[in-house]
Amino acid sequence: MGGKRFAVLLCAEDSEYVIKMHGGYFGVFVRMLAEEGETWIVYRVASGEFPEDDETDTFDGFVITGSCNDAHGNDVWICKLLSLLKKLDSKKKKILGICFGHQILCRALGGKTGRAVSGWDIGIRTINFSASSKLSSSVKMPAVLSVIECHRDEVKELPARAEVIAWSDKTGVEMFRCGDHIMGIQGHPEYTKDILFHLINRLLQRDFIVDSYADKIKANVDGTEPDREAWKKLCINFLKG
Repeated sequence: MGGKRFAVLLCAEDSEYVIKMHGGYFGVFVRMLAEEGETWIVYRVASGEFPEDDETDTFDGFVITGSCNDAHGNDVWICKLLSLLKKLDSKKKKILGICFGHQILCRALGGKTGRAVSGWDIGIRTINFSASSKLSSSVKMPAVLSVIECHRDEVKELPARAEVIAWSDKTGVEMFRCGDHIMGIQGHPEYTKDILFHLINRLLQRDFIVDSYADKIKANVDGTEPDREAWKKLCINFLKG
């Protein structure tokens, strides 16, 4: 593994809380995915910071984070990100998309995203994996895993060459893949419950959700844990396999 280089395409603004507690969202991803001898770089794409074309060739893989923005939006940086992802796909670069990253990858490859008809999905949800799905010949997917979710958009229509590899009773496309180099995950394998509770409070403050819903989520999450170690292995196996 030594010497590999990875880039995190940061699509969210770090809150002061996440910076203080976790070193920002870049720190959260590095803690989950980085191994000894690797170089990890962050590009704050939501702030207009992108790798140059010749820089992209120096990376072994890319991770696209979650965002408060809509993947179906047409902000300048989102359009620029779509263009970058198409180039990375043409070069067969490994790309792992998380939440917004999952949705924007789908859009870049020709699929469609939008508001989920069933509304917000926040909490810990059980994901069902396709029995035929494999990350590689040596890594078989588990039957089910629980993951933290925090989204109100979803993949509406998959790109023609993509396959669904996981779903839940709330979301039809929890995970998809294109060939061996692209994988999207709707949930947040990188999140801790601490980050989830912080986000619930932020959504409340911004009137995105109401008190009764927030209380219900917190009660449901209490006493349950996401399968973070299993997700970590799965993401590392994909990104570095």
